[in-house]
Amino acid sequence: MAGLPGTSSPRISFHLVLAMLGMIALPAALTLHTVRTPAQSATDNSSPYGYTVSLLMFIVPILAIGFWLAPREGVKISKRAFWRTIAILFPMGAALDFLFARLFFKYPNSGATLRITAPALGGGVPVEEYVFYFTGFVAVLLMYIWLDEYWLAAYSTPADAKERSEFTRLLRFHPQSLVWAVVLIAAAILYRHAFVAEPGFPGYFTFLVIGALGPSAALLPSALPVINWRALSLTMFIILLASLLWEVTLAVPYGWWDFQDSAMIGLRITAWSRLPVEEVFVWVAVTYATVIVYEILRRWQASEKMIRHALIG
Repeated sequence: MAGLPGTSSPRISFHLVLAMLGMIALPAALTLHTVRTPAQSATDNSSPYGYTVSLLMFIVPILAIGFWLAPREGVKISKRAFWRTIAILFPMGAALDFLFARLFFKYPNSGATLRITAPALGGGVPVEEYVFYFTGFVAVLLMYIWLDEYWLAAYSTPADAKERSEFTRLLRFHPQSLVWAVVLIAAAILYRHAFVAEPGFPGYFTFLVIGALGPSAALLPSALPVINWRALSLTMFIILLASLLWEVTLAVPYGWWDFQDSAMIGLRITAWSRLPVEEVFVWVAVTYATVIVYEILRRWQASEKMIRHALIG
């Protein structure tokens, strides 16, 4: 760590902590400023453009890390690995909106959006939905990279380390991930069948499990040696905490989005505006899958092998 630019100065480290707080505090303040009435008496005019403005929760950290913190501290971002990761994962978020939004979600408060309808099966969704997933993936990945390459660099695997470039193949089956996927989906189905009177299927939870543990089942053994687990855990904590506060304080009480009961497990957290338990897991799944895919792409690039040879040997 001593050789990293800026890390030897306590004053700079102190300022970076303030900057990290500001990345959350500024968009939170601007979003809260859109609220006009208490949640108990919420209407379509209670939080004008609230959902739109709240996207700053992702946009501000993206701008701060991508255009200030990372360049200032000399963090070198592998642009090819970065954009390839987004190109692989963003379509999953887009597919969730395009294919399943009308089955999983509802958007009762049109006044919280720009009222621009983006394409989706069953009648379209607010355009903010697609921006939400794109900026979400970008924010998660940038935060992990900055923590990995700078804030927690002592626990990072260097870009030129042999662990990155030396391997026989990247596609390596991880049976435990598949077992966990089957167990989690089966448990959700059994719970809904046993304890929820209304008919339905936990489709949203099933999608999340497949999205997280699918890449894990195919790639985790190869990603395991190079993931900075401290950076991953801190990224997951920050994103999860911010997203939960976002949802239970604003999004659900003010009707920016809500959930179709028939597509949920049926476990809701009463104290958090009856938030489905699935929402506790969504950004855990996103962070986990994003880091695995990114580190696999970095290993492939470090090896300088053709993609086919890198994946299957």
